[in-house]
Amino acid sequence: MGIIALITDFGTRDWYAGEMKAAILLAAPSATLIDISHTVDFGDIEGAAFSLLSCYRSFPQGTVFCVVVDPGVGSSRQALAGSGGAYFFTGPDNGVLSWALEQEPTYSLRRVENPTLLPREVSPTFHGRDIFAPIAAYLSLVGDLDTIGPPVSEHIRLPGLKPRLENNRIIGTIVYLDRFGNAITTVTRDSLALLPSGAKSVILKGSRFPLCTHFQEVAEGEGLAYLGSGGFLEIAINRGSALTAFNLRRGDPVEVE
Repeated sequence: MGIIALITDFGTRDWYAGEMKAAILLAAPSATLIDISHTVDFGDIEGAAFSLLSCYRSFPQGTVFCVVVDPGVGSSRQALAGSGGAYFFTGPDNGVLSWALEQEPTYSLRRVENPTLLPREVSPTFHGRDIFAPIAAYLSLVGDLDTIGPPVSEHIRLPGLKPRLENNRIIGTIVYLDRFGNAITTVTRDSLALLPSGAKSVILKGSRFPLCTHFQEVAEGEGLAYLGSGGFLEIAINRGSALTAFNLRRGDPVEVE
């Protein structure tokens, strides 16, 4: 019984996520479907890519990740199916899979072209239902890319997440803002180890935050930085929202010293 995990920007108000699940179950009735998120901001490719990157290794080996945040649906952009490590992936060629795939030492991608794996009629505006859902179902049943289509050597990659060391400081950026208003940065546990004297504090928009291990190390309403569950440095306010307090945006610079 295969596991298929879904990330979309379809929301829950309309029927789109449910109809995509129905297409999967028609082809793979015994599949286990897991909703990672259907509330990615509309067209937010980087947000979906980071959501996938943050959690995919928590899933059992063999899980198929179907990621459909696809503002270019119906255009000439490729539809992809791939494997990396012990996992399978399918989604549009817009970078949404790239951060997760590039975590693996090797990965392979195929362009979805085999018409026998798809419905007779494919809507140009709903590839989530008509392309990525049946391909995810097929991968969960067969676990093989060979018949999906030709190999892909070039695909869209999002800019790398690696921070840099400069003048005994780690320079990174905010890459994701969660529903609690916490700012997740590109700074990782490994990059913190590059500081010769160890990391002591984090600077964001002229404010300095102490490095802590949990929220209760600071008083309510005060800010802190900590390594989050995904291994990335995060900035938060105890019982508050760093997003609101500092008017944060993705891409804002962060320094660690």
